[in-house]
Amino acid sequence: MTKKREITFIIVRSLLAIFIALTVAMVLIFFSAKGNSVGEKLLTTGEALKQLLIGPLFRIKNGAIQGFEAKRLCDILATMIPITFTGLSVCIMFSANQFNMGAEGGILLGAFTAAMVAAHVPLPYGIHATLAVLIAGITVAVMMLLPAVLKAKLDVSEMVCSLMLNYIVLYITKFLLNTYLGDKTKGQVQSYDFLPTAQIAPIADVQVFTSTKLTWGFVIAMLAVVVCGMFLYRTQWGYQIRMIGINKEFSGYSGMKVAAMVVASQVIGGFLAGVGGGVEMLGRYSSYNWKSLPGYGWTGITIAILAGNNPWFVPLAAFFMAYMQKGCDLMATYVGVPTQLIDIVQGVIFLFFTAEQFLSRYRQSLVVKTAQEEMMKEVK
Repeated sequence: MTKKREITFIIVRSLLAIFIALTVAMVLIFFSAKGNSVGEKLLTTGEALKQLLIGPLFRIKNGAIQGFEAKRLCDILATMIPITFTGLSVCIMFSANQFNMGAEGGILLGAFTAAMVAAHVPLPYGIHATLAVLIAGITVAVMMLLPAVLKAKLDVSEMVCSLMLNYIVLYITKFLLNTYLGDKTKGQVQSYDFLPTAQIAPIADVQVFTSTKLTWGFVIAMLAVVVCGMFLYRTQWGYQIRMIGINKEFSGYSGMKVAAMVVASQVIGGFLAGVGGGVEMLGRYSSYNWKSLPGYGWTGITIAILAGNNPWFVPLAAFFMAYMQKGCDLMATYVGVPTQLIDIVQGVIFLFFTAEQFLSRYRQSLVVKTAQEEMMKEVK
């Protein structure tokens, strides 16, 4: 199949999965909507869908669109920051056919590490945040060596290992906060306040940016997309990672260092998750107080699947997920629909993307059409 048709197939498959997910969401909204009759439920469902699909960008009052909301758009862009990093992290690891689920624990550990550097290591402005984020990325990269080396050397399931590692990271950070690194003067378990030099500033000193926490982290995330896209599709190492993901045995026969690239893919993925955690923590918070896994890693898996493990499509997938999250929040606020609906949407999308037979006939028709065209060219 040609590259153009491959991209067409990915886009059609993604759009159809999203459509089915939204259809399921609409049915669930109808059944959970307030109303004593079918007509009332339909009206409530229509209002909920307006908030879900239009509300994230436009203000809706009495069922009518009032005007564009710049603040809501900035909220969406700010929400994209951590899930873009976890999406890229998962893309790199999944491209090597490594089903590592450690991005969830990775972004938490990255946030915790960056927070400790921000609170306890005095450094000049600019250097402080940069060093904190880099240390966060390196720390998570080292953490990812555990499932990576076990997979490469002992063929231990990286999925099981990384899933368990997420909870090990969570409880270690909680233990450290409760015993050694927490600020005992506060009414809740949290770190000491970050030094001002460690904060990642808003993109501009404008109300809409400062109120939504749209920081330079968004620019860093977009730069990470470019770097990952170039790495995966324009370098020898990226090519090897993708080939190992397609056919591990053939890659080994071709002389590629399979074990080394398996480890490298997971270490790079860990670094990206750690950087994402550091950027999110220093840009949005003034102290560390996460008490549970934030969920960004699981969303990153959905984003990577939506993007077809292609870093260039990650921003679009991240924007969609952030848009849906904002829409669900608005539905919960104005219509009373449960916010957990976004989890159902993610689950349905994941279901259809992991189903190998979903649109398999359409893919086969594209492959046959490409083969026929090539045969015609040879005849001519």
